[in-house]
Amino acid sequence: MLAILYDRIRPDEEMLFKAAEGLGIPFKKIYAKQLPMKLGTRPPELEGVTCAVERLVSQSKGLAVSRYLKSLGIPVVNAPEVIEVCGDKWATSCALEAHGVPQPKTALATEAEEALKLIEEMGYPVVMKPVVGSWGRLLSLIRDRDAAETVLEHKEVLGGYQHQLYYVQELVEKGGRDIRAFVVGDTCIGAIYRTSAHWITNTARGGKASNCPVTPELADLAVRAAKAVGDGVVAIDLFESPRGLLVNEVNHTMEFKNSVSTTGVDIPAKILEYAWSLRKEAGAG
Repeated sequence: MLAILYDRIRPDEEMLFKAAEGLGIPFKKIYAKQLPMKLGTRPPELEGVTCAVERLVSQSKGLAVSRYLKSLGIPVVNAPEVIEVCGDKWATSCALEAHGVPQPKTALATEAEEALKLIEEMGYPVVMKPVVGSWGRLLSLIRDRDAAETVLEHKEVLGGYQHQLYYVQELVEKGGRDIRAFVVGDTCIGAIYRTSAHWITNTARGGKASNCPVTPELADLAVRAAKAVGDGVVAIDLFESPRGLLVNEVNHTMEFKNSVSTTGVDIPAKILEYAWSLRKEAGAG
């Protein structure tokens, strides 16, 4: 049996439930907030479960659930190792670098003074991001030294984990759009363009989605990026640049509600078929 774990039922999760019914995959919905996680014990909620899909909105809670499922020998999408890498932008960047995947020029400092040096060495404009975060939040476009000093001062005063590491990237001239490619296992199943007049093109920030043809180059790079973070089901954000395609981020609990009609691909069905196949690899019936 397949388990779909959630902490909030969004349109994406509703689509997964419907897809499971359509595929004839026996499944159960599990509200993760009420799942007792006692090590060495399989709770009644997980009886008969041979594979799982983790869909929690909370990254930290989703990681905890994924770790627990792995401890019970239940294959889960995504595995905790994938969540750990994708949930930290610096970890993602380091993994991409280690696997030779092209990405924007990226640097990190642990002190504001060193961050300013890195920014000036990289050259304006740059983008500063929190290492943990999603939906295009807390991104800063820094065009000169005055702006850099202001942003760095704010981060120092605000404190908190998100502001203690100074993660900096070059601003890539991407022509008003980026690409989100969906990877399931070894396959890039589809992609969308996200277009906006704003420099942030996330659909959560108003970017408009349209179908993006999956070229051999795009498919190869997207799958390489997925393998760099540990495989599974991920969404790869890429920039079209004068240097070619660059991988910007890798997302481990991807949203797809607006991409099924755009791509013509039944993304939730692809996710569930992949998760269901893992039970055979684990030796389940």
